[in-house]
Amino acid sequence: MKLSELLAFDEIIVQCHDNPDADAISSGYALYCYLKDHGKQVSLIYGGTSRIRKSNLMLMIQTLNIPIKYCDSLETPELLVTVDCRYGEGNVTHFPARNIAVIDHHRVTGDLPKLSEVRSNLGSCATLLWYMLKKEGYDVNANKDLATAMYYGLYTDTNELTEISHPLDKDLRDEAEFNTAIITRFRNANLSLEELDIAGAALLRSDYNEDYRFAVVKANACDPNILGIISDLVLAVDSVDTCLVFCVTEVGVKISVRSCIREVKASELAQAICEGIGSGGGHFIKAGGRINLDLLTREYVKYCNELNLVPRMEMLDDGSINRPTISAIKFFLETRIREYFDHSEIIYYDKYHIDEKQIRTYAQKPQELGYVQLDTMYEIGTQLVVRTMKGDMDLQVEQGKILLIDVEGEITSLSGETFEEQYLRLEEFFHIDTVEYSPTIKNNKDNHIIHLLSVVKACISRKEEIVKAKILEQKTKLFTKNSEDDYLVGNVGDYLVLRPDNPKDMNIIKKELFESYYVAK
Repeated sequence: MKLSELLAFDEIIVQCHDNPDADAISSGYALYCYLKDHGKQVSLIYGGTSRIRKSNLMLMIQTLNIPIKYCDSLETPELLVTVDCRYGEGNVTHFPARNIAVIDHHRVTGDLPKLSEVRSNLGSCATLLWYMLKKEGYDVNANKDLATAMYYGLYTDTNELTEISHPLDKDLRDEAEFNTAIITRFRNANLSLEELDIAGAALLRSDYNEDYRFAVVKANACDPNILGIISDLVLAVDSVDTCLVFCVTEVGVKISVRSCIREVKASELAQAICEGIGSGGGHFIKAGGRINLDLLTREYVKYCNELNLVPRMEMLDDGSINRPTISAIKFFLETRIREYFDHSEIIYYDKYHIDEKQIRTYAQKPQELGYVQLDTMYEIGTQLVVRTMKGDMDLQVEQGKILLIDVEGEITSLSGETFEEQYLRLEEFFHIDTVEYSPTIKNNKDNHIIHLLSVVKACISRKEEIVKAKILEQKTKLFTKNSEDDYLVGNVGDYLVLRPDNPKDMNIIKKELFESYYVAK
């Protein structure tokens, strides 16, 4: 859905979920500003049993002049748009409307209206609004209050930016021209005495797994940043290498994950915990996620049935939902963490000895890729940041340096000599249409950003490359010679690839990519 499609309506209500957080408020405010600037009759509301009372949110609304109003009844509008939530969910007061639209970043399990945009892999709904506004040519930074609100929405929903993984989240973080002094005020008003009590109580009830040195802690319902504070404290314990802190809300489970060892990326562990039931991500040390309660319930019951266990279930106060007990949810999360450790192999390039019977020889097929020669675009010595779905790459422009772009939009840096030896330049441009995020390149000197796919030319490999490879039979973490503090991840069916002239030069290539590029000899 494009935001411009909403302009077909004149009377529009923008609704946040009940008890809205900073992300919902900022997202609603962004849509309100867009519609208001296009001459629409628009209101920003929320419902529920309680009004906004958190000090940081009240300060945010007052300081940034956000016109959000509490509403317990509503005349039927022409269009109602829910932001950071879905119409009909349990945490969204039901108001009748002639037409419905949804803008959200949470996982959706039911049907969506025709007018909807949902990106469950984004860290905040503010990110989605930022992206949609940019697509419409709407300059958020022209309104500093709005830019500040959207940055704060991302900041709070990603545990102070520590759980960012998607490049669009990084774009909002880097490009928003926010008021630093105001953000500092908000941040310092973020922890109430009640939340301090939540943190203290949570630390009194933790479970510890001695085999894998991880801890699991349950907290009462609270903002994600409070979970982050608790998990930072748990990780400070000398016998804890990784930890999970979680709380259960009306619609799901929020988690915060920490790791202090190189063998476990917090972001990867969060993704493993949330796989199939929510979304998780973040950084090497800090990560987090959200779990859909209905999906968790289904997987928990399925797991119990497979092991002939009796599911431990409870009814909510209104009797409307049958869900696992808190202790059952904790048990299920602990099970997922144990499975993560049990089903992973770790390979250190300098200690690994592969069985020759397990590997085959493959030849690389001729493949068309994209390339950009940096010194034709920038002065030599210019410092750049290249952003892709997999992360950011810092580099300096050198004479002849080439960026090679594959069909998945991923980037490799080559010297001019290596490129000319291995690839043949073609006249046509290189086109790919299936990437989720179009890679960008930013000049650190003036912060000017270029979308690489708008300037990339095509090339094709010159010669047949021979490699040896084996199919992975379990999830594998590979520490390579070039990155001893980080690891590559391969899943079942992916390929561990070795260079015949140097078996210690290892790589992991995804199954689909390897089989499209290589053929067995």
